[in-house]
Amino acid sequence: MALKLEEFGVSGSDAENVCYLRDLADATRLVDVMQSCTGGNAVVIGGGYIGMECAASLVINKINVTMVFPEAHCMARLFTPKIAGYYEDFYNSKGVKFIKGTVLSSFEINSEGKVTEVNLRDGTRLPADMVVVGIGIRPNTSLFEGQLTLEKGGIKVNGRLQSSNSSVYAVGDVAAFPVKLFGETRRLEHVDLARRSARHVVAAIMEPDKTGEFDYLPFFYSRVFTLSWQFYGDNVGEVVHFGDFSGNNFGAYWVSKGHLVGSFLEGGTKEEYEAISKATRLKPEVEDLAELERQGLGFALAVSQKPPPAPPLDVGGSSLVLERPIYAWHATAGVIVAASIAAFAYWYGRRRRRW
Repeated sequence: MALKLEEFGVSGSDAENVCYLRDLADATRLVDVMQSCTGGNAVVIGGGYIGMECAASLVINKINVTMVFPEAHCMARLFTPKIAGYYEDFYNSKGVKFIKGTVLSSFEINSEGKVTEVNLRDGTRLPADMVVVGIGIRPNTSLFEGQLTLEKGGIKVNGRLQSSNSSVYAVGDVAAFPVKLFGETRRLEHVDLARRSARHVVAAIMEPDKTGEFDYLPFFYSRVFTLSWQFYGDNVGEVVHFGDFSGNNFGAYWVSKGHLVGSFLEGGTKEEYEAISKATRLKPEVEDLAELERQGLGFALAVSQKPPPAPPLDVGGSSLVLERPIYAWHATAGVIVAASIAAFAYWYGRRRRRW
């Protein structure tokens, strides 16, 4: 559920032109308010995922937008300052204004129950015909407190997405599940996870013997204006940027403990996005960050095209494990067998003639 302003000591969430985005009803109301404010002023509270996407939609609908958030740059949980700078500049070019490093203090509300002005803690006063609030969510787990095991703000589940009560499953934002790639439990917030985890649970219930553990690569994406980015993995460790930040095709890698753990790409093709996804899942070793920067997207493309290593072969259940394919031995044996058959046929033919 979306965090409300009242949780931060600000009243006014019930004003007629203050919008959240928690469910279908909220989305319908947001569209209605937006359509009534063409040419007016909107204040977006929050610089995260919801804030950025709503701001783009408001601009497209010819509304003047000011975004307000306390962080140093937009999408602070994911973007590096350099990546954020690119998107902020792009939004600026579309008329969006950013006020960073401060928060909402109060509203001025008229006799009709509408917000007419937004007051910020730094003293700034912004005229407003509508307000969109996107300041985060909190998983709604209150129903299960004392009944299911909770962890990291969500319902703890196993690899099959079963909770501490095996007949109860959890999916989406509310599930704290083991991310196999990183060997730890995490709770993620994105529509892709909600869709994939729901499909996995249906399969686990309907065909339990054919359904393995949920093996999810953390994935986030957004498409606004003419922009389109995708991120895979984890944004920890050292960051290596690559590409043309003056254009529309660039990205970044995150390297932790000598291995690639995260990849970001703006303006990629379907094949390029698939490449960074596969490369991130493979977690290849990275020895030279400067060389990684030089190769840029080419690194992921090259890694993704390498054939996967052949698994060791267990021969006859014994302790003998063949680490490499034995194609040369197979060929030699084949030649020997073929020669033996030919020799036998020759000998047998001569014998038949003697009879």
